[in-house]
Amino acid sequence: MKNIKQTLAALLIVMVGPAVAVAGPVNVNTADAETISAELKGVGITKALAIVEFREANGPFKSPEDLTMVKGIGERTVEINQEFILLNSTASKSK
Repeated sequence: MKNIKQTLAALLIVMVGPAVAVAGPVNVNTADAETISAELKGVGITKALAIVEFREANGPFKSPEDLTMVKGIGERTVEINQEFILLNSTASKSK
């Protein structure tokens, strides 16, 4: 019985592990709501839709902090996702 429980626990970890949200880079100025909700921690589909609607009504975000103007997105959400929030498709490099 102990082996069965261990096997089931291991199987659960293997199956659920990939489903656990791991934030990845996302361009909040071009991504759709599904992508935003999948890539940013603490941002579900409702908040992601609000981000897209805000962007469409007000234009592109100029800084990650601009996301706090979206209802439901607070400073903490921006803080935990700071490294994953992209604003343009090419990173500028200083010379």
